[in-house]
Amino acid sequence: MKHPSPTSRRRALLALFGASLASAPLLNSPRAAALCATAAGLDDPAKKEIAMQLVSSAENSSLDWKAQYKYIEDIGDGRGYTAGIIGFCSGTGDMLDLVELYADRRPGNVLAPYLPALRRVDGTDSHDGLDPHFPRDWARAAQDQEFRRAQNDERDRVYFNPAVRQGKADGLRVLGQFAYYDAIVMHGDGGDPTSFRNIRGRALDRARPPAQGGDEVTYLHAFLDARVWAMKQEEAHSDTSRVDTAQRVFLREGNLDLDPPLDWKVYGDSFHIG
Repeated sequence: MKHPSPTSRRRALLALFGASLASAPLLNSPRAAALCATAAGLDDPAKKEIAMQLVSSAENSSLDWKAQYKYIEDIGDGRGYTAGIIGFCSGTGDMLDLVELYADRRPGNVLAPYLPALRRVDGTDSHDGLDPHFPRDWARAAQDQEFRRAQNDERDRVYFNPAVRQGKADGLRVLGQFAYYDAIVMHGDGGDPTSFRNIRGRALDRARPPAQGGDEVTYLHAFLDARVWAMKQEEAHSDTSRVDTAQRVFLREGNLDLDPPLDWKVYGDSFHIG
């Protein structure tokens, strides 16, 4: 995304979040099991398509998320190049993970020669060893179905699937699962105060999710309040319209399953899904 997270957040996401899911008593409770079995899922193909369009509206000012496989630019946020459908970043480790996966699946591909440079610049905003041809070659790679599949798989492994699992474990319906996904995409899930796990922790200090006997709408307002607080801690995230005039709108309408038609605004642009 155009608001990627530092390496300490993104690289730790899968291990830390997976460990929390495996150890949390909530996942083993009868209430959680019952709610997970009946809750609507963001992983339903139609709902996942909506999720990708919502994120793309914020990150690329377009609903055409599939056009973003080839996207790449340095947006000046200190994380190097930002690229692809989920904003893999050269300075935050997830781009390196993606290109390594692509090299495993397609040895000798056009991006494989950049792996040594990607390892060197990880954790920095440097383009050393990437310029001048890396953006051109990224766009070339995006024409390969195998590279697009690798982007999809890394998105799901690191961001989408963990968010949906935790959302279902908390007894949340589609909107809540999406709120978790959007937060993990932007903030990662490391140990810093603005990471997803700590946003969720701030929300839990004020309200309980359905799996813990709470009211879903009340809890989601608490979560979005905590998300807005986290966004305002960093200048690159300080415009909170992706919450205020999108997710919060659906919540106030009581549209907890993100059922179309959907109308929202992000950064002043209006969007519609019929």
